Amino acid sequence: MLKWTFLLSWLGLSTVCADAAPIQKTCAKRFSDQVVIVTGASKGIGRCIATLFAQEGANVVLVGRDEVQLNVVQNDIIEKRGRAICVKADVSNPADMNGMVDAALSKYGRIDVLCHNAGIFPEARLENMTLAEWREVIDVNLTGTFLAVKACIPAMKAQGRGKIVITSSISGPQTAWPGHSHYTASKAGIAGFVRTAAVELAKYKINVNAVEPGNIMTEGLEGTGAENIANMTRAIPWGRLGTPEDVAYGILFLSSNESDYITGQSLIIDGGQTLPESHFADY
Repeated sequence: MLKWTFLLSWLGLSTVCADAAPIQKTCAKRFSDQVVIVTGASKGIGRCIATLFAQEGANVVLVGRDEVQLNVVQNDIIEKRGRAICVKADVSNPADMNGMVDAALSKYGRIDVLCHNAGIFPEARLENMTLAEWREVIDVNLTGTFLAVKACIPAMKAQGRGKIVITSSISGPQTAWPGHSHYTASKAGIAGFVRTAAVELAKYKINVNAVEPGNIMTEGLEGTGAENIANMTRAIPWGRLGTPEDVAYGILFLSSNESDYITGQSLIIDGGQTLPESHFADY
């Protein structure tokens, strides 16, 4: 029985997020006592990432702008016997990103993993988009990525290793999303950033990778209506929308020792959404 428990844990096949069972220490914890920063941790994919890492034994640093919701996530982790602290921060603010690192180092003394998940996706058609709307998305999604990664480099460099995983999207690097040209530009920019950062930081044994989720059922998507969700589902060969767990498991792998020889890559997590030549094909 023990060997099966170990195998399932190693594969990440366990229920996490809001309905997770109490977090318990076992010999199978992949991230025991590692320090993991998760930005955008207050809800959705970020909350799931943080919960999964806590379940796997990590000390989690929850980062976001909504302090009340961060505390909800922290309490949920602690109730399940995990460990987490909260840092209220705006990823587009350099001082906040330096403060995030200072808080992690002050509490835990190191940073093993940065999961940069924070991002925004307001809608605005190109012909009506204002410069302020454009800049807000680029500042949070692209410049925020730069600032979060840059802030973590000195600690990881001093340790001689580190893992950086950035949540991007299929929108931009792989597909178009009308009404979101600022968002797709920011995510396409992340793809280039990841590759160049990976080359620059490889000599320090710092891995830099990304995940590119497709349509994921989060709080924001739930409110778009059943018809919209059905239309999205029809475009996915796997036959369902993704879940935050689907994305979190991919991030867990890219943050683990098993991925030490993988850097500068983007893992598409979309149920095959980007594969068909035509979405009118029979599949």
